[in-house]
Amino acid sequence: MLKVLKFGGSSLADANQFKKVAEIIKAEPERRYIVASAPGKRFSADIKVTDMLLECFENSYDKDVSTEIFSKIEKRFEDIISDLGLDFSLKEDFANIKTALINHAGRDFFASRGEFLSAKVLAKYLDYPFIDAGSCIFFNENGSLNTEKTNETIARILSRYDYAVIPGFYGSMPNGTIKTFSRGGSDITGSLVARAVQADLYENWTDVSGLLMVDPRIVENPCKVTEITYRELRELSYMGATVLHEDAIFPVRIANIPINIRNTNAPEDSGTMIVSKAVTDSTEYTITGVAGMKGFTAIYIEKDMMNSEVGFTRRVLETLEEHNICFEHLPSGIDTMSIVLRSADIKDFKGNITADIVKRVNPDSITLLENLALIAVVGRGMIRTAGTASKIFKALADANINIRMIDQGSSELNIIIGVEEKDYKNAIRAIYNKFVNGESK
Repeated sequence: MLKVLKFGGSSLADANQFKKVAEIIKAEPERRYIVASAPGKRFSADIKVTDMLLECFENSYDKDVSTEIFSKIEKRFEDIISDLGLDFSLKEDFANIKTALINHAGRDFFASRGEFLSAKVLAKYLDYPFIDAGSCIFFNENGSLNTEKTNETIARILSRYDYAVIPGFYGSMPNGTIKTFSRGGSDITGSLVARAVQADLYENWTDVSGLLMVDPRIVENPCKVTEITYRELRELSYMGATVLHEDAIFPVRIANIPINIRNTNAPEDSGTMIVSKAVTDSTEYTITGVAGMKGFTAIYIEKDMMNSEVGFTRRVLETLEEHNICFEHLPSGIDTMSIVLRSADIKDFKGNITADIVKRVNPDSITLLENLALIAVVGRGMIRTAGTASKIFKALADANINIRMIDQGSSELNIIIGVEEKDYKNAIRAIYNKFVNGESK
């Protein structure tokens, strides 16, 4: 068996965390290729190394400020190296970064240096080869990932090594400059490495013992999900569940590689398994999870005999296309149609959009429903359980919450509910409690 491991920022925050990581890696010889993040927060008021690097870049015009910030970054790594008892120095790397700062190198270069330095220290501590992500992860001119070249290069380079450490979060552009993924992109790097080496398992180590059924900031001590499919996770990730970077799902999903989310601080916990197909459709509860987001607006259109008017929906959607706007959901009835959009996307010209729709389709009425929150109730068990929707509606009715929109996917994997933003947290609590505390285990 071959395993690829990715460790998040909290797992590499200080020397003690580095030691935990090394113990985890060395515990199983199958754990061969390691992806490292930049050191994260050591305590709640601490600052992540990546944030300090970006602050340093943004203050590059002020030598005194940038020097002070960079000194803190140097000390952070020097303390880790010293506490690990390593005979090792990053002085040359620090000098190169300072030179890049003077020469006004790009923002992505500085954003990536935390991972670069962290991976170097971890490689030294493990006595593993260090492989620079810039030499094996490639982007196209337009900033998109060059998937084919990346996959081939990672596979070729790592075939030379039994073990290696690779920094997460970045790669290189065709001209050799550094390009980063979006924040949280170390998850993507780990997924790309797992796919390239045809790993049997991708272990994603963080500071939680797996995926929780609901945001713990909304529901205290929610249940953990032991197994979830890629499709279920995609639905929850889209609605804001943040344990795993959404884009990191796809490379391993293509290769049918399961992901195991584990806790560096509790390595004995089994965590959550993310799989292409669940071992069984049977789940502990009818639902797998509940997630949601605020900040949506619905355009509600009503017109008699709408269903008989050829091209009606096309003309409405053409209006959005001309304004370069994507819609999120499109629930409809015979004489009604709702278009759910992100409020931020239309805030500057929502009046123009509604006026253009009126010109194109001459509706009987058109109404904006603002300040909406969307909540996704997701679960593969829903398709085989009668009364799931009615249970959701009853939970909200009992909590005196008005439903403004309902949208169910054709796969019956999820039901999306629209509520007013002021009811957002109470709605999530009500649904969770109905399915978890209201169902026998």
